[in-house]
Amino acid sequence: MIVDSHQHFWRLANPFTDWPTPDLAAIHHDFSADDLAPLLTARSIDATVLVQAAPATAETLFLLEAAAGAPFVKAVVGWVDLSAASHVAELSALAANPLLKSIRPMLQGIADTEWILRPEVEPGLRRLVELGLRFDALTQPRHLPVLKTLAERHPDLPIVIDHASKPQIRNGMAAVDGFAGWAPAMEALAGCPNVVCKISGLLTEATPDATAADLKPYMDHLLAVFGPQRLMWGSDWPVVILGREGSKTPYVDWFDMVTGCLQTQNESAKAAILGGTACRFYGIEAG
Repeated sequence: MIVDSHQHFWRLANPFTDWPTPDLAAIHHDFSADDLAPLLTARSIDATVLVQAAPATAETLFLLEAAAGAPFVKAVVGWVDLSAASHVAELSALAANPLLKSIRPMLQGIADTEWILRPEVEPGLRRLVELGLRFDALTQPRHLPVLKTLAERHPDLPIVIDHASKPQIRNGMAAVDGFAGWAPAMEALAGCPNVVCKISGLLTEATPDATAADLKPYMDHLLAVFGPQRLMWGSDWPVVILGREGSKTPYVDWFDMVTGCLQTQNESAKAAILGGTACRFYGIEAG
């Protein structure tokens, strides 16, 4: 079973949709299940995880409704303000929908790098565990030490690092926010057994002409420190279009690039990265 562990839908007319902005012309229009379905067919992808893109519980409801009409969507990652008691109370109602599997507070857009460690967020994190929900971490390299502290404080909270925490590949291997700083921080975080990682979003952090060879050091490092059983592939569609503007097939390009980098892995490892880890983490039943 092949699973795309990270994709989005949005409708620009929705009042909570404030991104993508008009300057991102390639993705500044509606994207729905009808747009994604033929891309999944092109690479025999069986299921997806639909992820929030706006900090609004109203969007979570929109995504749950969209998922109900898209048989290939097997899990939804929503949003709740974990620092607000009133919003945390909404978690129980949202979690009553079996498609809701995880919450993503969009840490990359919060100025305070250590926001997730604030005392007022603790009750929300504990409630996630009580409800059997997971935590999607939308982060940048600056957050990695913070995520390690979070994972150690909450060993029963399953955490997935979206987009491998967005290393700035375009800045080069020696950059602090590129491989040089990112790699040791990821290795330290991989020591926490409740943390897994998505191989997603890397194209948009690289140069427009990036090749598999440019991305392979990052993928190799993820394989070395997490192992295939704690890695999952995701398209980040339609954002992946920004990393391949000019290509008519950015979704397929990214899938083929990742599978190309996995050619030296055995079949068990490939199966884990392309579906098994996502199924296990998000509680997706095969078939």
